[in-house]
Amino acid sequence: MLELIDVHTYYGNIQALKGISIHVEPGEVVTLIGSNGAGKTTTLRTIQGLLRPRQGKILFEGQDLSSSSSPEIVRLGIAQSPEGRMIFPRMTVLENLEMGAFHRQDKAGIQADMERVFTLFPRLQERIKQKGGTLSGGEQQMLAIARALMARPRLLLLDEPSMGLAPMLVNQIFSIIHEISDQGTTILLVEQNARMALTVANRGYVLQTGEIVLTGSAKELQVNETVRKAYLGEE
Repeated sequence: MLELIDVHTYYGNIQALKGISIHVEPGEVVTLIGSNGAGKTTTLRTIQGLLRPRQGKILFEGQDLSSSSSPEIVRLGIAQSPEGRMIFPRMTVLENLEMGAFHRQDKAGIQADMERVFTLFPRLQERIKQKGGTLSGGEQQMLAIARALMARPRLLLLDEPSMGLAPMLVNQIFSIIHEISDQGTTILLVEQNARMALTVANRGYVLQTGEIVLTGSAKELQVNETVRKAYLGEE
């Protein structure tokens, strides 16, 4: 479904991605793990068209995205729940969700997806008229994911969904991610909580300073000595 081939991305003169190549198959949950500054968020921003690769190709269902704009990429079927949630704080929950469907005209489909996200996130239905900025951190994270789902993506990009959340909420968010995957949405997950990421993922890539240093199935990475010491907090 998605393939990055030798992608190099820069911030000005600073090279953030140094020739990374990854692929995501339909129906998979694939995770990118690594420390801060490893290039995980940059990878998602490059896929979404927020950054342009200077070299390499990004293919989505065979189509080259390298020169596509972010709105075009959303229309093609890729939506992101960004790091830091980035909801619209002065808009209500409902208005935030409607913004997720900005490119769609199918009113019946939008209503069906609204019901779907309220089934996944009942708390949001209770807060439907509340301003986004007044929600708790966990509720804002739910809203960010729900807003992305309103675009009806075939590929969902999740950037640090557990950041800043209490352990109980982390478990709840990952349970919902599992459910979204079971409903047929392909997911590329960036997550600093490698332990949780590897419990929901099929496969993973380990990034260090803009390069992929390790790849394998989630089970293989869970027992890999380097991963256990560096990212799972084990001795």
